[in-house]
Amino acid sequence: MKSHTTYLTFNTKTRRDYVNITSRIEEELARSGIKEGLCLVNAMHITASVFINDNERGLMQDFDDFLEKLAPHEPVSAYRHNNTGEDNGDAHIKRSVMGREVVVAVTGGRLDFGPWEQIFYGEFDGRRPKRVLVKIIGE
Repeated sequence: MKSHTTYLTFNTKTRRDYVNITSRIEEELARSGIKEGLCLVNAMHITASVFINDNERGLMQDFDDFLEKLAPHEPVSAYRHNNTGEDNGDAHIKRSVMGREVVVAVTGGRLDFGPWEQIFYGEFDGRRPKRVLVKIIGE
């Protein structure tokens, strides 16, 4: 069995952002040479997410609107976590809702997606570098 590991770094300009990273993951899969196996993509920071969904127009804004209603950033005093001097209590909750990682089957050297599926990086407390692990295993 072979394995391929790489780390992607994201540094968004805004507190919240959604980035389609499908092509970057496909590039790593091609570099790996693995034709059959699994691809793990994992947000390595507790205020960021990796998830699979459609890249349909308006959908990311719908996610953002939903998450902001569920766990609004302000007032920051609403979160006990922010008593530590931080202001990102909402981002921790948003990450828990959207998830930490995805695993995608690799078949014939390609990501084996369902119709319209793509991989996204979700940032909920941006403006600083954060890493995403890409680990591909197989033959």
